[in-house]
Amino acid sequence: RVSLLYTFGFASSFNIPNPLTNPRFQLSTQFVALKAKGTIGVEDVLKSPKWPDEWPFSEADLRRQDESDDGIFYSMPRFCYHVDEKAVAALTEYYAAEFPKLSGSSKNEKPSVLDLCASHVSHFPTDVADYTGKRVALGMNEEELKENNQVDEFVVQDLNTNPVLPFPDNSFDIVTNAVSIDYLTKPLEICKEVARVLKPGGTAMFALSNRCFPTKAIGLWLQTNDLEHVFIVGSYFHYTGMFQPPSAVEVGPNPSWVGGQSQNIAYLSVVRATVDK
Repeated sequence: RVSLLYTFGFASSFNIPNPLTNPRFQLSTQFVALKAKGTIGVEDVLKSPKWPDEWPFSEADLRRQDESDDGIFYSMPRFCYHVDEKAVAALTEYYAAEFPKLSGSSKNEKPSVLDLCASHVSHFPTDVADYTGKRVALGMNEEELKENNQVDEFVVQDLNTNPVLPFPDNSFDIVTNAVSIDYLTKPLEICKEVARVLKPGGTAMFALSNRCFPTKAIGLWLQTNDLEHVFIVGSYFHYTGMFQPPSAVEVGPNPSWVGGQSQNIAYLSVVRATVDK
């Protein structure tokens, strides 16, 4: 868990930094507050968050156990689901309910969708083409992406190497990311890019689970619990300065919690935010 112990250096022999103004200290107090509220749910985490004054995450927070080339790690295609099938079904149901609510630039235009960190499946509903327009997948493995029949086109790109999205401003109405935000080492830059490519009124939807490849997840993710993950991803949107306040909802079936950790093998939550432009 995130430690409250810090080593404070002296700016001078008479000037001791105030720990209460340290962004990481402020973040840690928020995590402690979340853990102290035994009845808090996913929906409550982002209702009235107290964000640290400055971006609170360090390079160490965003470092992984395995910093080898991600291209090697993802070179072998994995034609499988990385979360429980009930969690996948819950995400698909969520998309089916939410996508039709988001119109394109004009009321008669179907919304365009970008799926980040995609694979052979984007978990979109089978009838997604009926109420969406262009759908693009961006991921790491070309073989997987070629098998993704839920999109019209795909792009192969390592966002940890190059976080700049290869699309013009105002290209999409919806940007999704399914259970992969924990692998991104430049989350602030990527979320700013998401805001850039979203059209006015566009929405980002990032799905979170309680599973991961631990060697490729950022250190901060492994040191914090599921409720704290919601806070972290919400903070990514907040610190861009380009989104309206984020919200979160648990969509997986049969919620079961002990403290801030879900006990549900089908746990899934969605943190979302609407671009402010």
